[in-house]
Amino acid sequence: MASLAGVSIATASKALNGKEDVRPETRQRVLAAAEELAFQPNALARGLLSGQTRTVGLLTSDSVGRFGIPILLGAEDAFGAGQMAVMLCDARGDAIREQHYIRTLLSRRVDGLIVVGESSNIRPSISRDLPIPVVYAYSASDDPADVSFVPDDVGGAELAVRHLLALGRRRIAHITGPMDYKATTDRLEGLRRALDEAGVAQVGETLSGPWSQRWGRHAAEILLMNEPDVDAVFCGSDQIAAGFIEIARERGRRVPEDIAVVGYDNWEILSTETRPALTTVDMNLETLGRTAAQHLFAAIDGKATPGVHRMPCRLVIRDSTAPASPAEP
Repeated sequence: MASLAGVSIATASKALNGKEDVRPETRQRVLAAAEELAFQPNALARGLLSGQTRTVGLLTSDSVGRFGIPILLGAEDAFGAGQMAVMLCDARGDAIREQHYIRTLLSRRVDGLIVVGESSNIRPSISRDLPIPVVYAYSASDDPADVSFVPDDVGGAELAVRHLLALGRRRIAHITGPMDYKATTDRLEGLRRALDEAGVAQVGETLSGPWSQRWGRHAAEILLMNEPDVDAVFCGSDQIAAGFIEIARERGRRVPEDIAVVGYDNWEILSTETRPALTTVDMNLETLGRTAAQHLFAAIDGKATPGVHRMPCRLVIRDSTAPASPAEP
């Protein structure tokens, strides 16, 4: 290729690697020769020169994959654009398995690592024991010096409740998941902020239980018996919302005419198939994964961005919410 371009091998290498001390016309000749010969740089040779393998590790603990898979897809998009090879390991929530995979990835000389949590609860840092940069996604590290990307669940809940308020709903209840999840407490905080801002009191106490449709059905029975005048429900997950809607329909309550319902997660296997289709909060997990990968690139280049970065959520409006009916005279 260097011979075809009429330059030395050293000059061809500089041109292909974007070095500044190459004249534009020389760089153009080298690039044209490379294209003509369908030249592909040797990744191993480049790695030996740079000290990098152009390989990264993705370590997940989300054995179900409902949250982990979108994050991994987003990260892989960014790594593909950056021509990085990816090694994926699933620790399945097992600390011993996680340590085994970390040792395996280090033995393969990966340049960096993204750790994807199984929930948004804070997790122990592994960075201080590793010689490579680590970025945490979905679960924040407990070390503020680490780089973590998490969904802004407080802001996501505020979006949901402000939407209900904008529709004229004023008797808003809350059904959610277990209180030992950070996602639960963050979403409850967002609900309270939005209601306080509007000067509206929450209807009844927050009902907390498992992340399941069964709990949504059970909580619906409790809520509709104790608070028959409720006109909106903010649910902490799409599963809970789907269960609530099922019982509301059985009890003769129309959704959204009588009760507007908002879920959380935008798990499309539920949110688009529920009748009516579910208005819900999307955590933008693919964007979160892509952003985490981009910041891992920066950390590999010595430009880490420490701290917990909260990524904005978005509201997906479907048929389970509508304006409140005019009050009867």
